[in-house]
Amino acid sequence: MNALSITDYALALGAQAKVASALMAVASTATKNRALRGLAGLLRANVEALQHDNALDIERALANGLSAPMVDRLRLTPQVLETCAQGCEQLASMADVIGEIIGMKQQPSGIRVGQMRVPIGVFAMIFESRPNVTIEAASLSIKSGNACILRGGSEAIESNKDLAKLVRQALLESGLPIEAVQLVQTTDREMVSQLIALPQYVDVVIPRGGKGLIERISRDAKVPVIKHLDGNCHVYVDDPCDLEMALKVVDNAKTHKYSPCNAAESLLVARSVAEAFLPRIGAIFAAKAVEMRCDADALEILKRNWPLALAGSASVAIQSGAIVDQTPDLRLTPALENDWYAEYLAPIISVKVVQGVDEAIAHINQYSSHHTDAILTRDHVHAQRFLREVDSASVMVNTSTRFADGFEYGLGAEIGISTDKFHARGPVGIEGLTSLKYVVLGQGEVRT
Repeated sequence: MNALSITDYALALGAQAKVASALMAVASTATKNRALRGLAGLLRANVEALQHDNALDIERALANGLSAPMVDRLRLTPQVLETCAQGCEQLASMADVIGEIIGMKQQPSGIRVGQMRVPIGVFAMIFESRPNVTIEAASLSIKSGNACILRGGSEAIESNKDLAKLVRQALLESGLPIEAVQLVQTTDREMVSQLIALPQYVDVVIPRGGKGLIERISRDAKVPVIKHLDGNCHVYVDDPCDLEMALKVVDNAKTHKYSPCNAAESLLVARSVAEAFLPRIGAIFAAKAVEMRCDADALEILKRNWPLALAGSASVAIQSGAIVDQTPDLRLTPALENDWYAEYLAPIISVKVVQGVDEAIAHINQYSSHHTDAILTRDHVHAQRFLREVDSASVMVNTSTRFADGFEYGLGAEIGISTDKFHARGPVGIEGLTSLKYVVLGQGEVRT
């Protein structure tokens, strides 16, 4: 497509989405739920066909040298598709918030004032890799009564087209407008520039991808943006702490999956438990070939205790799912300043020994991307301080950062995770795709 036809294409998508959004805003709850359950059924019925075209995308991505984390995000495994289907069903089972009126209060004048939850209208989703985002965005758009325009990355174009066809089929069979969810069929990057500059049609843009993409959209968009730039998530092992629990949680937060934005990238350990904890987590990480980029104190503790810790921690490593050889390498590197800011999306973690909860909170607030941070502790006061004082979208006590996810939060799915403070923060589900307007009820009152 030349520049003119790209412009015309974007305008056509925007105009169709605007019309569809008006129809979606008045669609009944039963109709929207029927579409979501139908989509879940279609996903389960087409697993093999979806995987066939997904394999083509993966083959092309590997040939083009796409990084391992990006290829991992690209895969449509049966488990990923089942999670998408369950997300659709979870959304269908949830109460419909559209039209809900909250905070209705009688005023001295006699009028009653409240707020009604309404759809945003049209959102444009710009995303890379993860073809499952097509389903997450579509299902949330349907439930929240919006219309959406989806522009996925070229690396997942075949997978996205297949998934979008299933969405259109579910919309058609339920009696909803098929233009309510539109997938951009071209991989031309100019399309992104066009979509983010259509305030007459697009009410909000949601980028989901690499830092470069999100920075570009945040800089150039002429409509509001919901975004997060990095997922530099921390886990702080406090004193007092259940060390067995801490080993399990830290291992899961880092190694359950390396590519998601909610994987732990930095480990902080209270000085008084560092001697007991670091060698044992080091053995688990060594068994899984995870590199530890350490401050001077953590480096010294790990090197000094490593030979003694290996035998005692091998069983822990085995229980964590690692295959332990006789002499796993402890991969240690001195941390540089940039490591405290890093989102690795890889088997690498930064490690720092801190004096206690005060230093942990200060470190996180300085270096965190304000995505998700966790404390592992037995001290209720420390836990409450951490919850109040850590300035992140999700703050956790005694659990893995991997739970920072719309599905796990019971939102049905998520459109993304926002580290902004307006309009939405954290995993963005149905309510994040709505707005509140004031409603005023009277009985003939006039202002005097």
